[in-house]
Amino acid sequence: MRYTILFSIILFTFLSGCNKDKFKTIPDLKFSSVNTTELRTGQVLKFTLAFTDAEGDISDSVYVEKVVPDCPASSFAQWYPIPSFPTTNNQKGDIVVTFGYNADPYPSISPQCNKTETAVFKFALRDKAKNISDTISSPPITIIYQ
Repeated sequence: MRYTILFSIILFTFLSGCNKDKFKTIPDLKFSSVNTTELRTGQVLKFTLAFTDAEGDISDSVYVEKVVPDCPASSFAQWYPIPSFPTTNNQKGDIVVTFGYNADPYPSISPQCNKTETAVFKFALRDKAKNISDTISSPPITIIYQ
């Protein structure tokens, strides 16, 4: 009898702990996909990031950092504004971040050290209440020097 009650308490605690709401006040950001991992001149690089947010107030900005260990001149870190769009509570969706390698009208990410480079992109999301998501990373992207 004593073990039955103890087992019931442990089972109840475990099951109630697993029933957490997936929407939090701090935005949640996950890497979904990238259209290519090898970029050549004239091509476009598109990162798709999935987000969730309890308040639906993510229309502030997205942080993008390009890290190129063997060419610091090509690295950058910047917050980009997110265009306004209709929001709701418990919102989820996708954000597409686009760069071009000499491909207008997109922000350029051409190599700056006159050689092919391998970059990792990092992203974070800030909502209107200034809550910032965890930082996520892309797979390595090879940018071919031409």
